[in-house]
Amino acid sequence: MSEPTEKLTTEQKEEPFLKLVFELGPLLIFFFANLRGEWLMRTFPVLAPIGSPLLVATALFMAATVISLIASRIVMGNIPIMPLVSGVVVMVFGALSIWLQDETFIKMKPTIVNGLFAAVLLGGLLFGRSLLGYVFHSAFKLDDEGWRKLTLRWGLFFVFLAILNEVVWRNFSADAWVNFKVWATMPITIAFTLAQMPLIMRHSTEPLGEEKKDEG
Repeated sequence: MSEPTEKLTTEQKEEPFLKLVFELGPLLIFFFANLRGEWLMRTFPVLAPIGSPLLVATALFMAATVISLIASRIVMGNIPIMPLVSGVVVMVFGALSIWLQDETFIKMKPTIVNGLFAAVLLGGLLFGRSLLGYVFHSAFKLDDEGWRKLTLRWGLFFVFLAILNEVVWRNFSADAWVNFKVWATMPITIAFTLAQMPLIMRHSTEPLGEEKKDEG
């Protein structure tokens, strides 16, 4: 019995790491491509017609996002719903930015994605559905009140991220916005996620490790 349990534990440890890699990979490519955009256009003339360094970074970000989603499907056997929705919006707004030569569209992408998630979660609560439970049911087992509270908090957090993105891109330079998107959004999200652990522990219906202990 110890061998399957050990394998399960290893997979559980690897999956969050892989998800982080698949999510951070395209963002890091976006950051460095924007940072070295002019050099990329000089070194690879085929990229020059795309436009500004930010638009070149957007094109590479789109390509990296597609590769990341495919890799996620191959390695983990599925594509998580949030990266999938974000990827679709990246494709649409990235293509609009490049086609119209307007950086506004790609800058608005986080606002649209976060606003969409907020609308779905908060809208679900209005109809008595804690939709976050459908996304994280395999990771956490919470009672109904716990899912309602967690869904509300995440919905409001997505509203906060949408507003924050609007403030940054409308009031700061493109480079400052890229730095914010890559180096600030993820730490803020991680900090918020960790801050929810007391609520998760309080409303958990299955203490962490209990199921594995029973199986062993």
